[in-house]
Amino acid sequence: MRGVLTDTIADPDETSADEVYDEYAAALAAVVENMGTEAVAAETSLSPERAAAVRDGDAEDVTLEETAEVLSLTDDWPDAETIVLEIRDHVMLEMSSAVVDVDKLADGIDADLDPKEIQQKIEGRQPMTLREYADVHRYLAHQNPW
Repeated sequence: MRGVLTDTIADPDETSADEVYDEYAAALAAVVENMGTEAVAAETSLSPERAAAVRDGDAEDVTLEETAEVLSLTDDWPDAETIVLEIRDHVMLEMSSAVVDVDKLADGIDADLDPKEIQQKIEGRQPMTLREYADVHRYLAHQNPW
């Protein structure tokens, strides 16, 4: 399971951002299902209600930081801070290799975000949701056909 957030998308032309998001949400749901909603709520910043929603597949508004908190509860993942840093590094490397700036990224994804907001989310100055990250990850994979 480790790496699901930064894995190469095998066929980005045939994979939608929704499918990428669904994979992320399923990974989170599996952790909450295995750990239990009360345990996840006790160990993360998620309330029991939000942990239950994640378990049921609704992670739309879960931030990358919250995602990292949940994933770090397992032995498969490092601590939450390392996960977030790996994601940010991955985005920056993908942007660099595809020669994509924040303007092009803002134009290329479905999220209603301007370039400044995208920049702030990538840098961690604003929270990025798991849904937004799925859009970014899929777009950058499309721009970086390996």
